[in-house]
Amino acid sequence: MNSPQDPGGAQRGQNPRSEAAKASLLRTHNLFRMFIVTVLGAFFVFQLDVSYLWLTAILTAAALVLGIVLIVRAVKLKESRLVLFGTISGLVVSAVMVLMVLASAVFFNQIRDYQQCARHALTQQAASACRTQLEKSLPTQLR
Repeated sequence: MNSPQDPGGAQRGQNPRSEAAKASLLRTHNLFRMFIVTVLGAFFVFQLDVSYLWLTAILTAAALVLGIVLIVRAVKLKESRLVLFGTISGLVVSAVMVLMVLASAVFFNQIRDYQQCARHALTQQAASACRTQLEKSLPTQLR
């Protein structure tokens, strides 16, 4: 019987990973990090200004591609559940970002005008006037 301090006994109980498995796991974790950065980047760039909508669209598309690659890797190689859960969550956020980008592209002029108005609004009354102006500029079905 091995004592708890025996380092060799602990190693025999676990399967040591091969160099290829370690490299694959490292690659998956690097892809996951890039995926998280692109999802967060798309979200934060969208918050900046509607003028950067093109950059948001590029980052969202990159996030979707990386997410799909990660889902396939995680399922095929049976990677950790944290990577799988994080990837699924990120893909949901990316899908919402696709809808937001599409809506912003359709109403680009109205949103740009609202952002310019809100940027210069110093009071609550001025901000309320900007929202009212936005509502009036949208089609009646969306009011």
